[in-house]
Amino acid sequence: MALINILLLIVFLAIVAVLLSKTKVKGIVTVTTVIIISCITGYVAFSSLLGHSYVLMLEGTVLFGPVRISVDALSAWFILTINFTMITGALYGFHYMKKYRLREAQLTLHWIAFMLAHFALIGICSVQNGFIFLLLWEIMALSVFTLVIFDNTKPETIKAGLNYLVQSHISIIFIMLGFIYVAFKTGSVSFEAIADFSMRQPPLAGTALFLCFFIGFAIKAGFVPFHTWLPYAHPAAPSHVSGVMSGVVIKIGIYGILRMLLLIRTDYAAIGYIVLFVSVVTGLYGVMLAIIQHDLKKLLAYHSIENIGIIGIGIGLGCIGLGTGNQLMAVLGFSGALLHTLNHSLFKSLLFYSAGNVLQVFHTVNLERLGGIIKKMPQTSLLFLAAAVAICGLPPLNGFISEFLIYGGLYNWLFSASLLSLVAIVFSIAALALIGGLAILCFTKAFSIVFLGNARQEHKHEIKETSFWQLFPMYMTVSLMVLIGLFPLFFINALQKPVGLFTGNPVFDSSFIKAGAIESLKTISLLSSCFILFVLVLIGLRKYVGRRKTTQIRPTWDCGYGQKNPRIQYTAASFARSYLKHAKPILDIEKDETEVTGIFPENKHYSTHSYDKIERVLIDLPLKLLNRIADLFLFLQNGQLQRYILYGIVFIASVIALPQIFNRIRLLINFLNNL
Repeated sequence: MALINILLLIVFLAIVAVLLSKTKVKGIVTVTTVIIISCITGYVAFSSLLGHSYVLMLEGTVLFGPVRISVDALSAWFILTINFTMITGALYGFHYMKKYRLREAQLTLHWIAFMLAHFALIGICSVQNGFIFLLLWEIMALSVFTLVIFDNTKPETIKAGLNYLVQSHISIIFIMLGFIYVAFKTGSVSFEAIADFSMRQPPLAGTALFLCFFIGFAIKAGFVPFHTWLPYAHPAAPSHVSGVMSGVVIKIGIYGILRMLLLIRTDYAAIGYIVLFVSVVTGLYGVMLAIIQHDLKKLLAYHSIENIGIIGIGIGLGCIGLGTGNQLMAVLGFSGALLHTLNHSLFKSLLFYSAGNVLQVFHTVNLERLGGIIKKMPQTSLLFLAAAVAICGLPPLNGFISEFLIYGGLYNWLFSASLLSLVAIVFSIAALALIGGLAILCFTKAFSIVFLGNARQEHKHEIKETSFWQLFPMYMTVSLMVLIGLFPLFFINALQKPVGLFTGNPVFDSSFIKAGAIESLKTISLLSSCFILFVLVLIGLRKYVGRRKTTQIRPTWDCGYGQKNPRIQYTAASFARSYLKHAKPILDIEKDETEVTGIFPENKHYSTHSYDKIERVLIDLPLKLLNRIADLFLFLQNGQLQRYILYGIVFIASVIALPQIFNRIRLLINFLNNL
């Protein structure tokens, strides 16, 4: 109880301090508060991972009953993930937001919302009461909305924020329906009531209840077809907010799905196939749309959808393993999903921070206007490259480890698969491999177009690297990524307790480790370490041998194109043109081009514009229909004050008269029935 009071007191005092302090101090207060809260909750989370669960029962009220606060191993894993990303986001944001110091009121609201979002995320992972859970979920939604619309002078930012807010509340509706149904049947909104209720119901009823919760959490996570808010909100937000949103906010949807799997008794095999199918579609659709984007932050946003799909594949495998009694498959599936949750929070936040550095210096993230950045910002470029290697699932970085576990779960499924399962296995393995290949294509395009080559336009201001203190949280992130890649068994061992909640085996016994993909990671980690050491030795030898040689700069062979013009470089659209030809039947792509002739063509034009087909069907068409219906009542809004007063009088008279009319009708019906 004392710990909860301390956290509430810290947040309250921090909010007061931000309101009363000067502009320069507001960010310092926020960073300090985030670090203090992370240290306190991180200690509790570490204890839970070691087997010492934190449980507290609060009295509550008549409205929502007793409130159980519990930090088990699953909560602990997500709390630690949230804390690390929130710390790096706060540190990066403190320096990133310095150019907005003149907007004192906006900065005040921004930093308060950042702290509230952190507190709400931790609370969601800890509370075991449906009413308080929804309250914290609403605080999180409103806080993130405030963070997204910081630059409210741009209409597209307001539109993206409102889009996020509306869909967040659709998410809340589905989650609320699940809690209301359980409360109606049991009279309680506690998580224990969900577990007790599902135990007394047939698996089909549990499946229906889980799917209701799944839709609500899937909207927050960004699963297809519930993803349409995400590609707008991420680019519109400040870059540190984009990193936090992609790193941990959408992961709270993953936490909700996993928590409901622990609570609801259901047909795990059926649920697993559903989640697996949705996740495969999500991963493929997300990466296919990412490749055709011209906005760097929107490209990264679609890759968040892709990686949510990869996490979902792991969850689907884990559920199928539970349903079919394949313990190793369940262990590998849930381990891969949980580890990829952490990994994605790291490399995706690093990618958004790198994009933020580019945006601050060049004032654009349009790929067609960037180029040659590695010459001016080498540290940002290399950090982006490291994150790109990780998100593509390539060794020796962390993304490879979690995807390798998921591959291991898929291949292990082969040993116990039926004919129908073989189709799902082949489809899933092919899809996961295709996702990885397309991700490599996308980030090869993004890195080469943005950071390599020559600048595509001249800049009047000086181009220089970002300050060290803004790079510092990025180095923190890449350091943890390297540690996971080189020492994966340490982090996999930390997953024993969270995965054990699902499988019933709190410890991975030797047969699991030797038979599965986990044992292979020892060799892979050793080879990765040797590879890095070999590269470093080569770099050292090159510098040693060439230390006395004079560097000569001479013109290179230009293939007959001697005119130095950045227009002869590949553009983002031309780089992906071959892909566009194959993807056009699936994606909504419009091309505007003219025929190119001559050696040095002039006044020629080629551009591509993409749109999300699912958004067109699920969002645009219903909105058009709603607007048409609303247009039928435009005559009511005629600008005449007298008519508005008349509407008010009619409404008040209706409120008074209608109950009386209904009461008389009821009496008349009763009289006629008695005759």
